[in-house]
Amino acid sequence: MTVTKVVDTSCRLGEGPVWYPDEKRLYWVDIESGRLHRYDPETGAHDCPVETSVIAGVTIQRDGSLLAFMDHGRVGRVVDGELTGVTEIVDSPTRFNDVIADPAGRVFCGTMPSDTAGGRLFRLDTDGTVTTVETGVGIPNGMGFTRDRERFYFTETEAHTVYRYAYDEETGAVSARERFVESPGTPGLPDGMTVDSAGHIWSARWEGGCVVEYDADGTEIDRFDVPTEKVTSVAFGGADLDSLYVTTAGGDGDGSAGEGDESTGDDAGALFRLDVAATGRPEFRSDVRLG
Repeated sequence: MTVTKVVDTSCRLGEGPVWYPDEKRLYWVDIESGRLHRYDPETGAHDCPVETSVIAGVTIQRDGSLLAFMDHGRVGRVVDGELTGVTEIVDSPTRFNDVIADPAGRVFCGTMPSDTAGGRLFRLDTDGTVTTVETGVGIPNGMGFTRDRERFYFTETEAHTVYRYAYDEETGAVSARERFVESPGTPGLPDGMTVDSAGHIWSARWEGGCVVEYDADGTEIDRFDVPTEKVTSVAFGGADLDSLYVTTAGGDGDGSAGEGDESTGDDAGALFRLDVAATGRPEFRSDVRLG
């Protein structure tokens, strides 16, 4: 296995990678710097089509636009590189964190804890209505679905736990929560995640400097080191979905490597690629109507 630093972005809080197969590019965000990053592995080109106050994550819409999740419960659309139609969908004093589209076009989206309340997990339906799924969450994070679409994964970072729920694709309802992976003995904390074509779970480890692969039963298979501590999320990309892209944090946010959190090293906030013996699955696309 090899690790390659592909873009030296120095993100303060790089997160939410998603492969856009139509464009053959990877998108991800630097949450605290409010930047949407974009990378073309064929040409090596990298740019930031959107810069705003806060952008916590994006999903690919079925119409080709991106749905951008921001702060204070706000969501907008990115069309031709421009952020438009920003709408408040929930009353929140904090920002969104991780987001994921489900097979039917809904979006599960978490908000960060505040000084007075825990984080929350919401389901944004295709008609724009919002349902509260979980409250009192200690940092809602990575999500995914099993290959048969009958189970939903949800990471609670501060609990060192990835939960698994029964999932109803027709209604979007989740139920029967169980602890799928508890990892207090693994370095760092569980952060973003993805599910590969074999049904294995790949979990980024915040302040753990690695990505952990679990099988469909929750048994650890392997660990893959990343040369910086704050590993935030993962996504398979490339024409054959056989490259695992890894986002990280701890940079200064302006593209100047090594000037952020000194404890995380010169590679902090960069985008990495791991060449692993696995392939991903195409991301589900959201189909949400706002406003």
